[in-house]
Amino acid sequence: NEKEKKRQNFIVRTIWTIVMIGGFAVMLAAGHIWMIALVAALQILTYKEVIALAHDKSRQRKLPYGKVLTWYLLASTVYLLYGESVIYYFREVLLVDALLLPFATHHRFISYMLYIIGFVIFVSSLEKGHYQYQFTQFAFTHVTLLLVVVQAHFVMNNIMSGMFWLFLPTSLVVINDIFAYLCGITFGRTPLIKISPKKTVEGFVGAWISTVIFGMLLSYLLSKWQYMICPISDFSENAFSNLTCEPNPVFLKQSFNVPRFLVPLVYQTTYEIEPIHYHVIIMATFASLIAPFGGFFASGLKRTFNIKDFGDTIPGHGGITDRMDCQFLMGFFAYMYYTSFIAVHPLTIESVLNTAVSSLTKEEQLQLVSSMHRYLYNQGYTSSDASRCLGI
Repeated sequence: NEKEKKRQNFIVRTIWTIVMIGGFAVMLAAGHIWMIALVAALQILTYKEVIALAHDKSRQRKLPYGKVLTWYLLASTVYLLYGESVIYYFREVLLVDALLLPFATHHRFISYMLYIIGFVIFVSSLEKGHYQYQFTQFAFTHVTLLLVVVQAHFVMNNIMSGMFWLFLPTSLVVINDIFAYLCGITFGRTPLIKISPKKTVEGFVGAWISTVIFGMLLSYLLSKWQYMICPISDFSENAFSNLTCEPNPVFLKQSFNVPRFLVPLVYQTTYEIEPIHYHVIIMATFASLIAPFGGFFASGLKRTFNIKDFGDTIPGHGGITDRMDCQFLMGFFAYMYYTSFIAVHPLTIESVLNTAVSSLTKEEQLQLVSSMHRYLYNQGYTSSDASRCLGI
């Protein structure tokens, strides 16, 4: 019976793995907006599963605002984070709309006041005999917001920068997980960490080497597809819309000097390669040596609450959190690494407009428009009638 049970579980797990991979591929091809929606859904479901661990249903029924406050804090955090992204990527729309401009200009203050309202509600709802439970819930909610919602938000920003920065980090974690299992059962002997006794040093190191190799191969294939490397410019774009852009310099071949001690072996002093491959080595190393600690953290959390899985949302796999414990950590790292070492920040109309609206007075803005008009008029691009139409 036990062998049959394991066999059935393996079949169910395999079927749902194929379903998840297929669904992910379909949404990836459907376009950026679908991938953002997918990450948002995973974010909310993960938050729900983790928050549920510390909830005591018998106490929740007796305490006012307990569950409502948990979701209110999620909503206020999402408003802050999503608002920041919307303002950053769509400022050319928000900053010229009279209705939306106040929300864009005072977004952080509004977000702060929303949080303060939640804080006041929490303090007002404290009841004698339940202080420890209520403060534990409040702290647990904030930790979950930090580890789940904040990190997932930056995964969405990766999508805006190009599908490559979502697909590659996600794939590196999956590749590492597969090879950690294969290397572990093949020649694993030395236990790695007490919190996860099945993990071995041999599997850990073997997965690292395999992830670097397959990561470089995957990055080579993905960098040839414009849809993957181009930042989002239109939410209607998909894998079949022939998206084109000026590639980031890391995707273009550059010349590098061969180290002196290798020149006698390769018989050349320079070589050409896309810099992205060097960056992939670092990202694959993080996916292999650091991201698994997200899984170890989740294992410790499950042991704390004496549960096998975070839920049963995915048959054979457990809850959403069981599959996303390493992904959010990896996605956050990918965002930080991309913005620090890869992203280019050319001067754009949006950035100039943002500076003009937020830093100049109304008189200075009019003076800027007048100066731009004089320049364009002198270059022959506008007529003198334009100044009268503008009222300058």
